[in-house]
Amino acid sequence: MFRPDKTNGYRVAFHADEVNHCPGCGGTQWLVGRLVAECAFCAAAVSLASAGMTGAGLFRANHVTPDSLAA
Repeated sequence: MFRPDKTNGYRVAFHADEVNHCPGCGGTQWLVGRLVAECAFCAAAVSLASAGMTGAGLFRANHVTPDSLAA
């Protein structure tokens, strides 16, 4: 599916609610993991559109530094 992005250009992504064709071989069977989907025919890996980089420990709202503890 073509979804242009102004900063990155064209990005291939796997969408769970659509028929996805492999950019390498055109196949439509996928092995879906947590972050990527892999083509069952040629093993091309495509990132999941719904896989966000969120979770415990990735981002901190309040960063504590040794200087702020001394005050």
